[in-house]
Amino acid sequence: MLGDVLLINELHKKAADSIYKTLLKDISNKKKGYRFIVAISGESGAGKSELSHSLALLLKKEGQRVKILHTDNYYKIPPNLRTQWRKDHGVKHVGTNEYDWKLLNRNIKEFKEGREALMPCIDIVSKQTDKLITDFSDIDILVVDGLYAIKLKTIDLRVYIDLTYHETKKNIGKRGKENSDAFRFEVLEMEHRNMLALKPRADLIVNKSYEVEETEKAMV
Repeated sequence: MLGDVLLINELHKKAADSIYKTLLKDISNKKKGYRFIVAISGESGAGKSELSHSLALLLKKEGQRVKILHTDNYYKIPPNLRTQWRKDHGVKHVGTNEYDWKLLNRNIKEFKEGREALMPCIDIVSKQTDKLITDFSDIDILVVDGLYAIKLKTIDLRVYIDLTYHETKKNIGKRGKENSDAFRFEVLEMEHRNMLALKPRADLIVNKSYEVEETEKAMV
């Protein structure tokens, strides 16, 4: 997202290093030229973007060609209209159905095929959805970050940040992406419930101390 504020600290960098080591092991089992996808999910303010950026910088430093894809860019309703839409339809409609999964999957398919892609990009300042042309031909690894990113079927490594919005209220306020009023916290509670349903899909869990743990799924 254009104009997003990142609050990167040493915990993000340390967690990124742990994820990187697991990622390298997984890639070593793939054929040469395989285009790898890692997804990072978590509730609002949990540090998805910070962790994704830290991981991408580490991969770049080690000679990998990497790009970050933010699923927040794929909301069907633009940010300047989303709050009112949610109020009109009720918080029960907050969830995965708010996203354009068809477009998201198409862009991911274009990455896998090493093709050029026309992608949405939300400008946080203007709250407009711009269009970005990306050439995936030179990209080896795609980092997909977003609330429900680990829901995608084409993911090779799924990371779940196990922090709830109750524990990240300060971060939510600092980033200033949305108003922190009563209705916003109703939305966050609905997202929290949705996230709990996705947690079992994770290969790696970033716990509340920002340490990375393998799940039983990953050990099988």
